[in-house]
Amino acid sequence: MSLGRCSRGKQTIWLCFFLTLCLVLSASVVLAQDQENPPKVDFFAGYQWLNPGGNIPGGPDGSGGVLPFKLPSMAKGVGLALGYNFHPNFALEGDWGWNSKDSNEFSTFSIGPRATYRGQGINLFAHTLLSNNHITTSATSGNGIGAILGGGIDLNIVKHLSIRVIEADYQWARHNFASQVSPSQPDLRRPSYSGARLRTGVVLNLGGAPPVAPTAACSVDHAEVMQGEPVTATATGSNFNPKHTLSYAWSGNGGPVTGKDGTATIDTKGVAGGNYTVTSHISDPKVKKNGEASCTANYAVKEPPKNPPTMSCSASPTSGQAGTPVTVTCSCTSPDGVPVTVSGWSSSGGSISGNGNVATLTTTGASPGAITVNATCTDSRGLTANSSAQATVEAPPPPVVDKQLEARLALHSVYFPTAQPTVKDPNAGLVPSQEQTLLTLATDFKKYLEAKPDAHLTLEGHADVRGSVPYNQALSERRVARVKSYLVSNGVPEANIETKALGDQHNLTAAEVKASVDENQDLTKEERARVLRNMKTIIWASNRRVDITLNAAGQTQTSVRHYPFNATDSLTLIGGREAAKKATPAKKVTKKPATKK
Repeated sequence: MSLGRCSRGKQTIWLCFFLTLCLVLSASVVLAQDQENPPKVDFFAGYQWLNPGGNIPGGPDGSGGVLPFKLPSMAKGVGLALGYNFHPNFALEGDWGWNSKDSNEFSTFSIGPRATYRGQGINLFAHTLLSNNHITTSATSGNGIGAILGGGIDLNIVKHLSIRVIEADYQWARHNFASQVSPSQPDLRRPSYSGARLRTGVVLNLGGAPPVAPTAACSVDHAEVMQGEPVTATATGSNFNPKHTLSYAWSGNGGPVTGKDGTATIDTKGVAGGNYTVTSHISDPKVKKNGEASCTANYAVKEPPKNPPTMSCSASPTSGQAGTPVTVTCSCTSPDGVPVTVSGWSSSGGSISGNGNVATLTTTGASPGAITVNATCTDSRGLTANSSAQATVEAPPPPVVDKQLEARLALHSVYFPTAQPTVKDPNAGLVPSQEQTLLTLATDFKKYLEAKPDAHLTLEGHADVRGSVPYNQALSERRVARVKSYLVSNGVPEANIETKALGDQHNLTAAEVKASVDENQDLTKEERARVLRNMKTIIWASNRRVDITLNAAGQTQTSVRHYPFNATDSLTLIGGREAAKKATPAKKVTKKPATKK
């Protein structure tokens, strides 16, 4: 279809529009993109020449009609265009053009798609735009619809500046002069315009992502070869211009490298065993900047096989108590029959001293458990082998617990007089009988710790109910602190003692005190009866105490809570006078048996 046929009506115009757009888009897709990272926005400003290609109503023709007036070519003009590149090849373009001559003006505002082929230093574009056209003359003015089909050539000067060498467009428009021309002149009443316009100017290119740096990747066909076997290396470039022929420069440190384009061959004849690298440098001769990349690949060359030595070690004895010496013997041989030596003795515990293939492990002071002894065998070519042996240090037998001591370590609660110790005298309150109880406990417990060092004592302080809760709490804290300080002063480690102050919590009930009195074998029948008659006082005295609990290796033993009624200072603990208590033994030696007689 020729552009001239696009003036035959709206259907023809839209068909031209569609075919032109398809042609441009197809060409842009087929042609390879040669310029990467195009600008996001481009702005054209320049000179515009226009030949409108149609008539407008002129003056009257003398017979009731209107004379046609052909619009002249307009050399005076300006063109502007703004394009948004949503794809490297495609943009949405807005266009404005204005031309005038004498008293005639013709302007367009257009919008539509644009396709661009981006070459090396040159861009070719084509666009299809829909327009709003405005005509102003001395005789009339009005708006119409239109379309612009065409394209042009831009030369890239620098990154952000191009020269639009030429833009050539077919410009079609249709106007309505029904208010001035009668239906008898249809071609002038609704004329169509088939015009042409030419442009030239500058293009500002703005935005766009920075160019992507090219990269290179190298690989070898074998990561490990025997000496004399060839190695083939391959280099692949990315982000280079696919239309350009790339140059490859090969080098390496593991034998001569012969390269051809992206493939190279490495000759490993005479190359010593070891690890080597081959390098490829890829460059684009047509690109001045950002047109190079390098890569490397690693490979290993192995010399003819050399068998390392074989080695085994054994320990004698394999187990024993700490301090038992262990002899470690290693046997090492070379399959190739070359001389070997054993050295590098080390151990994970104890101390090791070796001479040749025999070493002695000293286990004195070593912790129980396995000790590993290592040694290294080296042949005359430097090839090595390692071996190890293990010896176990047995844990010492558990200490023997004195059964008599364990049986004798009977615990007794310690009792305090009323309100003792006081805040002013926190070291008071231990009467002689209770000091003796604690002294015996301290002596036996220190010996007990020799067999069971993890054992510990828990002290729980109590107070009777006659004081307030805060007072009783503080009083019970002073009582456990006094008992603890006494034990520590007599050699019991402080770390093996725990304390708890319970105040008047967990007090013994009347039933519990009565049961304790009934179970107390130290009381006679008469004494037990006298105690039960004074239960209120006895309950108070029974709760002014510190209980002692022994904890050792899962074993728990709590002190016996029997009030020391037969102690010489028991009245002091109860609240009376010791002098009154001294008369009690006289009653026990009365002649009651004689009375029975």
